Amino acid sequence: MDKIRVAIQGTKASFHEEAAFKYFGEDIETIECDSFKATCDALKQKKADYVVMAIENSIAGSLLPNYNLLQEYRFPIIGEVYLGIQLHLMALPGITLEQIKFVESHPIALRQCADFFEEHPDIKVSEGMDTAACAKKISENKLTDTAAVANALAAKIYGLEILDRRIETNKKNYTRFLILAAKPGENPNANKASISFQTDNSIGSLAKVLNYFAEHQINMSKIQSMPVLGKRNEYIFHVDFEWKKLSDYEAAIRKTLKHTVNFNILGEYQKNEKV
Repeated sequence: MDKIRVAIQGTKASFHEEAAFKYFGEDIETIECDSFKATCDALKQKKADYVVMAIENSIAGSLLPNYNLLQEYRFPIIGEVYLGIQLHLMALPGITLEQIKFVESHPIALRQCADFFEEHPDIKVSEGMDTAACAKKISENKLTDTAAVANALAAKIYGLEILDRRIETNKKNYTRFLILAAKPGENPNANKASISFQTDNSIGSLAKVLNYFAEHQINMSKIQSMPVLGKRNEYIFHVDFEWKKLSDYEAAIRKTLKHTVNFNILGEYQKNEKV
């Protein structure tokens, strides 16, 4: 039986691959892509069966370009996964912290370790495309004066030693990833949905729509506004809802359809518990 192919942004052992393992299990084939757009293209071209896409981080906030990709490609969301982000400083075996002159990692990962770098002002920090790619570069080029900030999986895969564990400033750091597929799947356990819509510019129009869900005991867990490209003062709203009774959710949707434009259900799926 062929393995499930999952497109990820970044290199093997990246947080995206770790999230894919958490959702699908480790018996999968990961398709490495240079960008989030490339992951969507891989799914569109049937080179992948699924995409794992980061959508928000508890510290860095929403990944706004990825909301544009959800609109552009319209791939259904079939699931979500939360991953605790644990960042470690790693280098070639035998190298000590005193030998490290440079540290490379993804810019968001570096920002999340600001306190550590304040304590080590002699270390020069430089940004890379991906946490795991920086670990791979150190391993392949035998860089004895450079360390990477990445996850434990990267240290294991690329044969590096962890010099300092959990150097992230905020220990309650997690990222939410969406699971995208080419076609929607039937999920009888669905209790969460991601939708998008526009309202007119009249006073209280958004509040009126959101109130339909509140009236039916539907919990709004996330709202994100995005400008409509090329349209002044027009916004599209991305909203996540959670429900206990499917009939309540369906009733709220019926009301919402009458008072919104460009309404889309981006996905109905099972809520994943946070880390």
